[in-house]
Formats: sequence, C-alpha cells, structure tokens
Amino acid sequence: MLSQYGVLDLWTYVAGTVFIILLPGPNSLFVLATGASQGVRVGYQAALGVFIGDSILMALTAAGAASVLRVLPMLFMALKTLGALYLCYLGLRLLASAWRPAAPQQARAVAVGSGSRFRKALLLSLLNPKAILFLLSFFVQFVDPAYPHPALSFLILAAILQCLSVLYLSLLIFGGARLADAFRRRPGMARLGCAATGGLFLWFAGRLAFED
Repeated sequence: MLSQYGVLDLWTYVAGTVFIILLPGPNSLFVLATGASQGVRVGYQAALGVFIGDSILMALTAAGAASVLRVLPMLFMALKTLGALYLCYLGLRLLASAWRPAAPQQARAVAVGSGSRFRKALLLSLLNPKAILFLLSFFVQFVDPAYPHPALSFLILAAILQCLSVLYLSLLIFGGARLADAFRRRPGMARLGCAATGGLFLWFAGRLAFED
C-alpha cells in the first residue's frame, strides 16, 4: 500500500512497532506516574514532552545523526552520561519522596517534584542517544534502498510509530488516573508505588550508563 513511497513490509513494521512501544521504559513509566499523581491533563503534558522529544530524535535519525554519533564516540558517551545522571536524579527524588515522613500527598507525588512535567518528559526522551541508533537500525529495514526520497519513507514510518505511541500513552494516562483513586484511599500503596518507580528509574540509569 505504501510501497510506492519506499515503505516495505508495512504490517510487519506495524507489528514490530507495537511490540517496541509496549516494552517498559522510562518515558512510558514517567507518563504513567504523572497520570497517577497529577491526573489526566498533566499526564498529557508529559505525553506531549515524550511525543516532541521522540519526534526530534526521529528527525535527527533521518538527517544522519546516527552517523555523527558513530564518528564521535565521545559525544555519544557524553549524552549517555547526561541521560543516566538525569534518570538517577529523578529516581533519587522519587525515593526521597516515598520515605520522607510527611503527608501522604507528598508520597503520592510520583511525578518527581514541582517542575514542568512537559520539560522533564522532553529531557527524558532527548537524553537517550541510543534511541537514535536504534531508530536507524529499525527504520532502515523497512525502507526501499532504491527509492529516491528515503526521507519521505522515514517520515511515514515515524508518523505510524507516533500515532501508535499516542494511543498507548493515552491508555497509560487514564490507567494512571484510576491508580490515583486507589492511592488516595491507601497512602501506604502510594509510598510503595513511589519507591518502586524510583527504583526502576535508577535501574534504567544503570542500564543506560553501563550497557554498550
């Protein structure tokens, strides 16, 4: 159907994209946590940050940023380190919020502080240089090398991924809003959820920092 635009094996790509989106990661976890602690409207602010950050990464992928990262390994390592440090910061903030002897409201603040959820989600998305390399290796499998306008093929693939991502993030936001009701009734569950989320962010940080 889209082969005339250089896109190969469309339904295989869609199936692979759904699987990739469903894999847990810091972006989706942050959106879920924000929806659980701040509600649907603020949850969509976080989702918008993820959407724009991912769109920027996809545009950089199409523009050849992956080649730059390979040629300049120090730049790649610097971005990885920044990303790991930011994830570590968010994780520690969550753990501190969970164990601080304060009102349950603070333990429920799973969205990590009072700053802009949009800005935090945007940084989470952008501070992951491995995403550029992954997108390139994934997208290139579904682009016809003989098609004279590969940027258009990349754009179509990116649009499909982002549409599916928005649907999934919406499910997380409304699921998080339901969790918020349970947290209001059970402050201990809120603290446990906050601590678990903080621990996951620290695990994400370690994986980003030490994986090749």
